[in-house]
Amino acid sequence: MIFVTVGSQMPFDRLVRAVDDWAGEHTDSEVFAQVGDSEYRPLNVRWTSHLDPGAFQAQVLTADVVVGHAGTGTILEALRLGKPVVVLPRRGHLMETRDDHQLATAGAFASTQGIYVANTLEDLRAHLDLVGGMALEQPAPSHAPECLLAVLRQFVSRGT
Repeated sequence: MIFVTVGSQMPFDRLVRAVDDWAGEHTDSEVFAQVGDSEYRPLNVRWTSHLDPGAFQAQVLTADVVVGHAGTGTILEALRLGKPVVVLPRRGHLMETRDDHQLATAGAFASTQGIYVANTLEDLRAHLDLVGGMALEQPAPSHAPECLLAVLRQFVSRGT
């Protein structure tokens, strides 16, 4: 199953429409989308506007792959739960977000195993065509490494 999420802050019609169009051509694929306040309503996938945190986590756990905007929360939660992620960054000039910070986020994660960055709708379609071959070798840790925690504790205890 492909789980699509646009996050909770802004609509992302370009992503929702692109996945819906792809699903219309791949009727054997199961897709569920959280579309937020997007104006476009999918015709070819099951969808809901919003999910509470528990329902969101359940969808991620059920999914074979997560498709979403390049929000750090979406990326990190999918990786933590052991799911590969396809991200399509929102674009400022398209009024999908206030600036192009998601391009930087996608770039920062681009070399991470299990993350597939789609910079164009053509890239997105190509990644969707390969969903069955995507995998994440192991989930990301849900906490910081002990060595980092030790340094932070020492820093805080010194008060500097």
